[in-house]
Amino acid sequence: MNGKHITKLGFDGRAIGLAQQAGRLREQAGLSRQDILDELRAVQQAPEQYAAGGVYAELAAEILAQRAAAQQNSTVALREAPLPYGVWGAELIDAGAAEQMDLAMRLPVSRAGALMPDAHIGYGLPIGGVLATENAVIPYGVGVDIGCSMMLSVLPLPAGDLGSDEARRLLLKHTRFGAGVSFEKRQRLDHAVLDENTWQDQGILKYLHSKAAEQIGTSGSGNHFAEFGRLYVADTQLGLEPGEYLALLSHSGSRGFGAQVAGHFTRLAEDRHKRLDPAARRLAWLSLDSEEGHAYWQAMNLAGRYALANHDQIHARLSQALGVQPLAQVSNSHNLAWKQQVNGQELIVHRKGATPAESGRLGLIPGSMADPSFVVRGRGNPESLSSSSHGAGRQLGRKAAERSVSKDQMQSYLQERGVTLIGGGRDEAPQAYKRIEEVLARQRDLVDVVAEFTPQVVRMDSGKQDI
Repeated sequence: MNGKHITKLGFDGRAIGLAQQAGRLREQAGLSRQDILDELRAVQQAPEQYAAGGVYAELAAEILAQRAAAQQNSTVALREAPLPYGVWGAELIDAGAAEQMDLAMRLPVSRAGALMPDAHIGYGLPIGGVLATENAVIPYGVGVDIGCSMMLSVLPLPAGDLGSDEARRLLLKHTRFGAGVSFEKRQRLDHAVLDENTWQDQGILKYLHSKAAEQIGTSGSGNHFAEFGRLYVADTQLGLEPGEYLALLSHSGSRGFGAQVAGHFTRLAEDRHKRLDPAARRLAWLSLDSEEGHAYWQAMNLAGRYALANHDQIHARLSQALGVQPLAQVSNSHNLAWKQQVNGQELIVHRKGATPAESGRLGLIPGSMADPSFVVRGRGNPESLSSSSHGAGRQLGRKAAERSVSKDQMQSYLQERGVTLIGGGRDEAPQAYKRIEEVLARQRDLVDVVAEFTPQVVRMDSGKQDI
């Protein structure tokens, strides 16, 4: 008996696998396929009669749970008006992003929110949106690139010691960018995250483990980068003497592993909320009391750890190639959900393109391929749910940037600032982004600047690998 027979009976989701499992047991007991199909129809029609025990008990319980969820979905309605939320740099934020945030604040599970000055339109929650929900997690409130994050390594070398040609050679040899890329098997490094028992806890994690192992230590396309530059440290807050240092900065995420986890659980959430207002479909949530919600929470956090593992390896490879150990490192995720106390209540705080900025916490806010990035220290502002921007934020979409920014204009911008670019396209041109200084000026009550990084040699995806 295969899934096609089960699906034709009208079983859905997890019930399909449970029906197959029960059917196999009945086959072993000597029943024919038709007899089993008749029994499955009976379970479907009256699951309460089978839930107490026996070979069909687990299937019956799942059918009852699905019906209860469907009944709940039929009564789900959005609030008539959004809950109030804080906005930083409203004049920098396009109307579409604000409308998306308004919609998110109408969800029945939403409790608080904030919109950062780098905000722009995304899928579901806007990029730069911060949303606190009660006992619910929204896969598209975290985003497709789960755990997308930043890392900075301060190196024990004078800022001028690494020439552009040598920096370019190191980045080409020791980093990989683009969809589906990986290091050759003999070049891959081990990392403890790949040995976690968590990979064995869910079928999807078992299935994706080999992909994660293959892509460890690499970066995606789009705005992911690795770059050498000068870090100017004004005081001792990083545990360093004031001055200029050579530093390595990277922006990377959870690769194909995180993207597939996001897609899988988004579909589950949407299935659970088929009668949710169509406008809010991408904001479908999973209760943390549900099996699916618990599974997503586990997979999301694993993807977050895996994303940081990619940074670990990028920085380890390049530091080793230079023959040094970093003097200091700073890292943070900006596409994740956290359990956080908000007004005395534990809520789930989604940051989709927002940096955690609890009091005293260090974080990184990048500019563009040719603009400075900043090390910041959080001020723990409760109105922003202890968050800040995660970058400068786009002011032009990718297609609009390709149409309006010429190759010469982009090259001129890079040359004026002395930046060497490997890869990168006009969709990522500096002109496609808001001015990072203006974005920072709108959030002085959220973070303090600790150090400034100026890029010199930048690598991004070029659509092909230069090895």
